[in-house]
Amino acid sequence: MTGPPGCGKSLLAESFPSIMPPLSKEAQLEMISLHQLSGGSWEHTDLPPFRNPHHSASGVSIIGGGQYPRPGEVSLAHRGVLFLDEIAEFTKKTLDMLREPLESGKVSISRTQATVTYPASFILIGAMNPCPCGYSGSNTHYCTCTPKQIIAYQNKLSGPLRDRFDINLSLGPVDLKSVNMRKEELSSSIRQRVDEARKRQNERYGSEIGNSRVSYGTLLKTSPLTAKQQRTQQFSYKKNWSNRTQIKIIRLARTMSDIQGSTGISDQSIWEAVKLNSLVERKGVIGVKVKGN
Repeated sequence: MTGPPGCGKSLLAESFPSIMPPLSKEAQLEMISLHQLSGGSWEHTDLPPFRNPHHSASGVSIIGGGQYPRPGEVSLAHRGVLFLDEIAEFTKKTLDMLREPLESGKVSISRTQATVTYPASFILIGAMNPCPCGYSGSNTHYCTCTPKQIIAYQNKLSGPLRDRFDINLSLGPVDLKSVNMRKEELSSSIRQRVDEARKRQNERYGSEIGNSRVSYGTLLKTSPLTAKQQRTQQFSYKKNWSNRTQIKIIRLARTMSDIQGSTGISDQSIWEAVKLNSLVERKGVIGVKVKGN
């Protein structure tokens, strides 16, 4: 998510776990074990974990390690959310270390004594300002940054890391006087739809696995694309998107169709997934993205 200070990026991220399905008994046992290994304690709850490390955190605290390897933030956020606020302020080395767990859902730590592997299947949410001063593109504040400073600030996130995320959101300030709170949907109703979508995925694949983790072959076998949707994919070729980007668009479209209750991938969800992936690019702003089901 990109946007000026105070537009609600942190509030949205902190509210995200409220729409996630509750943890199963097996997942709760995993969290208890991981927290015990890290030397901490886990509150007995079915709420998904939410971890929000400070941008000064070291790579070891994020990924895990030490003389006697312990789980890091990526493992403590297993089956939940890892929120990196001011993500551009994290060191480039630390951010690039996230690429492996985002791809595989686990992290391996090698030491002289032993090599350990911890689970790390989490949803990554990042938030950053569009520029160092935070007001690039704002209608209410003057941006004092030069184009060179803006590009340097945005390039703190490497291309390979951005390529592993799913959604770009460009946020702006909201006038609270014009918002009708009575028409806003409650998190409980959204959570119910998400829970139903997750159950559809588990039934489709025969195990507790989501669209983001199932193999691409299984995804297409259970939800084949129509001829029209395959032609839509040609848009990806024109944009010179990587194979990973094209696949994640299909995964995102499948998830959106599950939330809508559709048995197959709908045409509308394909276009929505394309727009969510390229929204910030079309506006000329590089943003941080969200990885997850």
